[in-house]
Amino acid sequence: MAMIAGKVMMDRNAPETLLDTPQLAYDQCKELIKNWHGKGRNLYALTPRFAPSCSPEQLTVAHALRQEFPNLYVQSHLSESPAEIAWVKQLFPGHEGYLDVYDHYELTGPRSLLGHGIHLTDAEWHSLNERQTTLVHCPTSNLFLGSGLFDLARAQSPNSSVPVAIGTDVGAGTSLSLLVTLGEAYKVAQLRGGTLTAYQAFYLITLGAARALHLDHDIGSFDLGKTGDVVVLNPKATSLLRHRMEFTNNIEEILFILMTLGDDRVIKATYTAGQKHKIC
Repeated sequence: MAMIAGKVMMDRNAPETLLDTPQLAYDQCKELIKNWHGKGRNLYALTPRFAPSCSPEQLTVAHALRQEFPNLYVQSHLSESPAEIAWVKQLFPGHEGYLDVYDHYELTGPRSLLGHGIHLTDAEWHSLNERQTTLVHCPTSNLFLGSGLFDLARAQSPNSSVPVAIGTDVGAGTSLSLLVTLGEAYKVAQLRGGTLTAYQAFYLITLGAARALHLDHDIGSFDLGKTGDVVVLNPKATSLLRHRMEFTNNIEEILFILMTLGDDRVIKATYTAGQKHKIC
């Protein structure tokens, strides 16, 4: 299985039992990187929890590790709520804003994925575009917390052109199912006066996600030579789906129904590197 993961780096503003120190974070991350990054299909992501839980010294460590290992990933959170943004300004008064903290420590750019990105300034949109930093749209988390509505249309517009992926963020999100998550992403787009087509949605969790991770040479589509990571969906897995599918006319309608009425029950089979897994 292809896995991208990393130890959470967090040295303030959290329960003491969860805190580390900059030195401990450096030592533990470096050991994990050497043991796992690039071994088999495993890749490592530097994971500063989010700016408010990291001191400048902790972010300096993250910067140092990325300089030592330039092909690491970075995952963190960005601008989910106005209160969070105000908190970051208090903690980092010398920076222009939330994103500028990550930019300053060179934690943005390709292979950097920042969750949420709801309340962004024009300057931040420009920086995300210029550095090609990925925003990860986490609609169930945003709706559950009442954080706001992600501007997918702006992220995908020619003027912004920011890489986007879809995330569940089950720290506050309410489902591990990407189908359920797509259904919520559709609702967010509608509330913003836009839409999310079925083709766009399934692209975001397949080839679009692979491109955001810079792994589209290996996964994300059925192109010859790619690794066979496949999920097989049964569009008639429930009585409701069976009934609704009787009125479909094309593949786009089938996909739209799957993303609005489907959940984990539609998973018929999964394959990792071409090998089928048993489903309990």
